[in-house]
Amino acid sequence: MLGMRDAAARGGALAALIFGLTAANPCAAEVRLPRVFASHMVLQRQIPLPVWGWANAGETVTVQVAGETARAQANAKGEWKATLPALKAGGPHTMTVSGSSVIKLEDVLVGEVWLCSGQSNMEQGIGMCTNPQQEIAAAANPQIRLLLVPNRFTPQPMADMEGAWKACTPRTIAEDGWGGFSGVAYYFGRELQRTLSVPVGLIDATWGGTVIQTWTPPEGFAAVPALKGDYDRVLLADPRTAAHKQQLAKVISDTEAWLAGTRKAMAAGQTAPAMPTFPAELMPPSNVQHATALYNGMVNPIRPFGIRGAIWYQGESNLGEGKLYTERMKALIGGWRKVWGQGDFPFYFVQVAPYNYGNNPATEPEFWEAQTAAQAIPNTGMAVINDIGDLADIHPKNKQDVGKRLAFWALARTYGKSEVVHMGPTFKTMAAEGAKLRVTFDNAAGLKSRDGKPISWFEIIDKEEGGFVKAEAVIDGSSVLLSSPEVKSPVAVRFAWHMLAEPNLSNGAGLPANSFRAGDVPKRDLLAINVPEAKQYKLLYDLDLGKMASDIRYDVDNRKALQGPIARVAYFLELTGQDGATQYLYVSMDAFSQELGKVGIPTPASGAKFQQNVTNMNVLSNVKSIVNGAGLKGGNIEFWPHNYGPPNNASVPNASGADWDFGDEPVEPTDGYGCMQVHNHDAKQTLFAINNWKSGSGADLGIGTRQAKELDWTFAANAGTYLTKRLRVLVLPRQ
Repeated sequence: MLGMRDAAARGGALAALIFGLTAANPCAAEVRLPRVFASHMVLQRQIPLPVWGWANAGETVTVQVAGETARAQANAKGEWKATLPALKAGGPHTMTVSGSSVIKLEDVLVGEVWLCSGQSNMEQGIGMCTNPQQEIAAAANPQIRLLLVPNRFTPQPMADMEGAWKACTPRTIAEDGWGGFSGVAYYFGRELQRTLSVPVGLIDATWGGTVIQTWTPPEGFAAVPALKGDYDRVLLADPRTAAHKQQLAKVISDTEAWLAGTRKAMAAGQTAPAMPTFPAELMPPSNVQHATALYNGMVNPIRPFGIRGAIWYQGESNLGEGKLYTERMKALIGGWRKVWGQGDFPFYFVQVAPYNYGNNPATEPEFWEAQTAAQAIPNTGMAVINDIGDLADIHPKNKQDVGKRLAFWALARTYGKSEVVHMGPTFKTMAAEGAKLRVTFDNAAGLKSRDGKPISWFEIIDKEEGGFVKAEAVIDGSSVLLSSPEVKSPVAVRFAWHMLAEPNLSNGAGLPANSFRAGDVPKRDLLAINVPEAKQYKLLYDLDLGKMASDIRYDVDNRKALQGPIARVAYFLELTGQDGATQYLYVSMDAFSQELGKVGIPTPASGAKFQQNVTNMNVLSNVKSIVNGAGLKGGNIEFWPHNYGPPNNASVPNASGADWDFGDEPVEPTDGYGCMQVHNHDAKQTLFAINNWKSGSGADLGIGTRQAKELDWTFAANAGTYLTKRLRVLVLPRQ
């Protein structure tokens, strides 16, 4: 999923752990370096540079490069760390590391080093991007150096990895990885190198389909209160922590008690007690998606190698988390900065591209909102790419512009190139001007439509009625005036608020506007606004139909408070579709039962089973096909938890004996598919249907007659397609 390959093909965790332990305990006879230090590497300019490795305990190690020298003494474990003074850009140099043995690294450059990480859209190699043959052929640039970190997840932090630095050539840019070296990373680095005229080193540490948690170190989780649960689980899984040792001691105690009890039972010829199970929470990361697993295997081995900053393209695998992703970004960025010990280094990331993820079209905009909020973390920025995605491909091939937009952020914010435009129009203020809304933007010089067509994807909502509707948008300087004939008093706006949104608003530099929403969306009770009759009724049940299951648990259940006989019962169903529009239907009728438990959803526990006409039916709906009216005589209900078929054995007028409609037949078993339907058989209409509620998001919901053979929404399995779905059941007490 999302570019993820089989873990076994990328190297197993066991082999990785063995390699890591070997790297941490090298032969005592020689000086060693982790493989992040190698010939053809780039060292970060202008900052003190840590260099580390292993040697004999107590041995003095000398590091020399570009005329500078640093020394360190190995500790009792044979670990040493020296710090070189800041170096100027240039090279090639030779780095010499000497002690009981001598290491010489050739062709070493000094320049700008960036860590490039994330999931498949960062991993996607140059061979999978636009114009691969031409780009690969043109990739001969010895001033760019590449380090591809092998994909590896491990239970504990690795001390080393098996990657190698390579000068950028048509061969090295296209080998290994998923179609070669990361396209986003390469195009980012190419733009930096062209502009800054210094060597650039790129470290590609990526794995498709992975969640952000797996890249995050424990230190990151520890600093974010919202992720305390994650941090507690990380501590329990780490055998070095007090939490793990305490829990493990209890396991040992319980196991010893079990052994003693089992021996006694065996000696007495009795049944032995059940053996205690080993707690899963004490197991270390054993899957690529487990928290810290990829940090352990792919990031820890390269830190604290001197870097200028990091770029990040990930999020598809966390898409449904909404606002929580902001907290996860805090943990990742803060954690990396903590373990690097290099201060708040720059961290630039990519907005997830528009794509048809199905079901709720607002899920991705809510995620974009979380990504946008992450820019409040110091020294961060987001490249907006809602104009260069591919709605049919979760891996858009245009990575050239993605890398370039990340480079714009770095050039403007990190390297002080103030003339570089790095942001598109960003929301500033919103103000009502009569029947119009004025939305003002920052970074809006030359505000325009990038394709010359009318400005798209603006929606506004009226203060009093209706939902969000498409707005006419007119550019006026650095602002946009919004209006609609359906909206008299606009109070809120949303822009590009749909997973398929590819808006055309941009600034003069051609950078797109980011999605946003602003204003106070009115909280309307459509029942109170549209159904005057309902004021006389009492609420019996209220149910968010997103919570449907075998055991119906109403959000509001007033059965105990409503004593005495009832004269009428009413139902109000609201369904908000993917376009944000809400359909509603109100229907009331003379009471068909005095048992309040039987007028709600007819589960087996309720004992409800009704197939009968109802009298004095009042109907009010905003669905145009529905016949509205008062005192209608052609009403009938089909309420039962049973399976059912289309035969019209009850002889309901106008009903078919071959189609599922308003005249069906309940059959065994009682705890079956389930049907809750109200009809107007005189008008040959289904008014509303709630079927198969046991299936949750796979239940059937509908207002009006369905345009299919199953006119009553049987087998529609469409509940998950509605953004909101709510049923209220009301009763009118008898006077």
